[in-house]
Amino acid sequence: MSNPHEPDMLVKAETLIEALPYLQRYAGRTFVVKYGGHAMGDPDLAHDFAQDIVLLKAVGINPVVVHGGGPQIGAMLKKVGVVSEFVDGLRVTDKETAKVAEMVLSGSINKELVGWIAGAGGKAIGISGKDGGLVTAKKLTRTTRDPDSNIERVIDLGFVGEPETIDTTVIETISAAGLIPVIAPIAPCVDGSTYNINADTMAGAVAAALNAARLFLLTDVSGVLDKQGTLLTDLKPSDIENLRKDGTISGGMIPKLETCVHAVEAGCEAAVVLDGRVPHAMLLEFFTQQGAGTLIRAA
Repeated sequence: MSNPHEPDMLVKAETLIEALPYLQRYAGRTFVVKYGGHAMGDPDLAHDFAQDIVLLKAVGINPVVVHGGGPQIGAMLKKVGVVSEFVDGLRVTDKETAKVAEMVLSGSINKELVGWIAGAGGKAIGISGKDGGLVTAKKLTRTTRDPDSNIERVIDLGFVGEPETIDTTVIETISAAGLIPVIAPIAPCVDGSTYNINADTMAGAVAAALNAARLFLLTDVSGVLDKQGTLLTDLKPSDIENLRKDGTISGGMIPKLETCVHAVEAGCEAAVVLDGRVPHAMLLEFFTQQGAGTLIRAA
């Protein structure tokens, strides 16, 4: 007598077999995952994300999560009556804003993520760049050119930083203990000031420092699209520069791809931009031949 569920069972078995070479190749390696965007605010997608992270840990891969929280910071600033200004997509951060950012990122969001992972059967520890000397930040500067006078001027973004040095000891200790590090993008400067760091930038720097096998940037788009709207699945840094010059990529995708290029040129094996709104997109990208996003390699 035939089993009516046999076709579905065979599909599941074939999926596991397809994943086998990837599991063998990357056992013991590190994946750094930047989590944010609209997926963070959707309970179903958050649950799927937590399951994916726990599965990676269960099959012998060491996931490291770096999270954002821009919308949540904005909501809290509005609640306490602090008005935000943005320059090139970066929030100008005074001392009051920096305090709110740390409270939201290292507090509510970080612990919520730890809770989601626990709910999926994993064990996570929430930290920031301050913990264990993980990150020392330096002040981020931006310049802009006046279109009329052509004079370049420096923009002061306040307490917005970028990683200057990274000591991965605390991450490696947590991972070796069978736990999952969940990192808020907050870090101190050498003078003791607290800086807010863009989560993509933080994830890329951490991935490079760990010589990670993969950096995943979960976004709100399917990846890098050509001018016809077709997904570009494999890119090299030179390809990205050409796409930028001809206008194929623009806006918020540019800094994400810059992060990917910096990461792969500094030691990360490959970076992937993919849609975090697709359930289990990270697993589809990594464990199937077809993939689900745009892969960037150094060569």
